[in-house]
This record gives sequence, structure tokens and C-alpha cells, in this order.
Amino acid sequence: MKHFPPSELIINSDGSIFHLHIKPEQLADHVILVGDPGRVALVGAYFESQECSISNREFNTITGTYHGKRITVISTGIGTDNIDIVMNELDALSNIDFEKRIEKPEIRQLSIVRIGTTGGMQADIPLGSFLISEKSIGFDGVLNFYAGRDSVSDLDFERELKRQLNWNTQLADPYVVDADKDLIHQIGKDDMLRGVTISANGFYGPQGRVLRIDLADMHLNDKIERFRYKGYKITNYEMESSAIAGLSKLMGHKAMTVCCVIANRRVEQANTDYKPYIDQLVKTVLDRI
Repeated sequence: MKHFPPSELIINSDGSIFHLHIKPEQLADHVILVGDPGRVALVGAYFESQECSISNREFNTITGTYHGKRITVISTGIGTDNIDIVMNELDALSNIDFEKRIEKPEIRQLSIVRIGTTGGMQADIPLGSFLISEKSIGFDGVLNFYAGRDSVSDLDFERELKRQLNWNTQLADPYVVDADKDLIHQIGKDDMLRGVTISANGFYGPQGRVLRIDLADMHLNDKIERFRYKGYKITNYEMESSAIAGLSKLMGHKAMTVCCVIANRRVEQANTDYKPYIDQLVKTVLDRI
């Protein structure tokens, strides 16, 4: 049985996990992830009761009860590097005995829903719409560090993506992972779009934004907009869904991402007054999770 030494699994003196600062008993089976630490309070305000409210760095956590269901909401900050931390620590809290530092004999499966914001990559995606990442494309490379990466990825999609985009070999190999179908069916109704999401490892250059420095491929977003494969087209950019989808599958959890579209890159529109839409999305996910 695998043993996890203190250098690999860092447990704080109070028995909490290193970054999140929460203890195993403080984690619910249903988890909502948000990027913005301030959004945790927005979700938690809907809870009838709260067990704990914990903050460390960009990681804020509230566990409470909504309509009789125990839910944990956690902020991740921005980027798949933070998702690597959050997903590994959530899995450790669920499936490692902290006292013995060994795996538990039975796997505890979490249901994880990320609520975020995104920029559309097709002209017909309206601002304010809710979009589920049915497939997530990782431009970040995080999943490539883990054994079993190919077993959870759509390898044919990856090959066609690299072909159509004329992929730059200096970049990390993209990976493509499906969201959990049961969660999509549970959360996604007629009021939500479904699409293919790119998780970029930056907000500016990696998403094709040009300020003072030109890009290695000034036409990448044009190729992304034109991409078609087996009825799929790339619908949006964000920065977290790929690592959530990939790591959750490797760990045996259910996960999906749903975002509010606050910008459309192809028609050069943006809505900075999107908080009412996020509030509506939060309430919708809480009702369905």
C-alpha cells in the first residue's frame, strides 16, 4: 500500500491540508469551484447554515447546507497551476488517511462543478449566456505530467486539433478531455449552451491578445474559430476547465465546468457588468447540484 511521506503530502500542525487549510471532515461530497475568492461569499450567502469559513492565500472555503444538501465552495484563483493544487488536495482530503498516510481502502467520489467566466470564440454566442464545457482543450500542459494521461483524453481530437491549427511544437502538447456526462445531464438544461472550451495558460498572449508584443502565431485565433471536427467547434476560452476535467477523471471524481460568457472575442464585445448573470448562474447550479 502506497505511503505518502511528509515531503509529498504536507499536513499542517492542525491536521489541515497544506494550501487549502481545510480538514478531511470539513469537505462535502458536492464541491463548487470558483476562481474569484470574493465569489465564495456570494455562494455561501445562499446556505441555510455554515459549518466553517476558512481562508489561506487565494483559497477561500465555506462548507454549509443548501436545501438540505451539504456543499463546499472553494476559490481556486486563476489558472490550471492552481487547479493542480486544488484537485490534488481535494483528492487527498477524500482518499488518504491523514494519520496513517496511506490510501483509504474505498474511493470517495466527489462531484465538482466549476462556475466561472469566459470569452466566446464564435460570433453567434451571446453575452450573458451560460456555456457548459462539454469538452475541454488544455493548452496548459498540466495533464501531460501525469501517468494515464492518454487513457482519459480524446486522442483523435487532439491529433486533428494539432493538424488544423498547425500546432507550434515549442508549445505544450494540447490535451482534450470530456466532462462527466452525468453531471452535464444533471446541471445542463435548455437554458445552457454546450461547447468545446480551451483552457489557456495565460490571459494575454496565450489567448491571442496583442498588446505591445506580437504573438508567435498572429493567426491562431482565426484557425481556432474555423476549426471543425465531427460536428464540434471551439466555442470559448477560459483558464481552468481542462485540468479540472483531466485530473478528476484520473482520480475517479465527477467534474464539469459552466461559465457565463462575458466577452465575445470574434465580435470584439465585452460586458464588465456581469455580476447579476453570475448570481443567476450560482443559484441555478445550487438548485441542480
